[in-house]
Amino acid sequence: MILQDFEGFQLEFIREEKHLMLPLVSSILVTQTLYDVLFQYVITQEKEQKLLAFIHQLETHIKSKSRAPFSKPIEDLVFLDDGLQELKLLNWMEIPVSIFRINPCGKNQDLSSIEDFITMLEKLMNCSALQNDNIIYVYPSNLVR
Repeated sequence: MILQDFEGFQLEFIREEKHLMLPLVSSILVTQTLYDVLFQYVITQEKEQKLLAFIHQLETHIKSKSRAPFSKPIEDLVFLDDGLQELKLLNWMEIPVSIFRINPCGKNQDLSSIEDFITMLEKLMNCSALQNDNIIYVYPSNLVR
């Protein structure tokens, strides 16, 4: 795929968010440690479901072997209460993440075209797509991979 194949797309800046990013050296063991450590901070069934969803997203990311980091908006993790501090003690970094929407400009732009465009973007910059969406997270260029 070459860049000129994607003339019909536009990146629209939406906002910048503060995220907590998984340390760059990671494995499934990190997930298990988080599971053990963070469960002490969830005291309701609703918080437990949010934590299980967070851990599932983390496991999925690790198994995907993505080149992009794993991060979550801090506001999505406030349910952890003091667990946020625990993540920082486990070397999770607070980073700025830019949010962009991919807008198709051409007539025949379907979901697979957007996915192909995202794949090409991932080769050019440190970014990751949200699942089943045309939104991407773009990470600072000075992050070590």
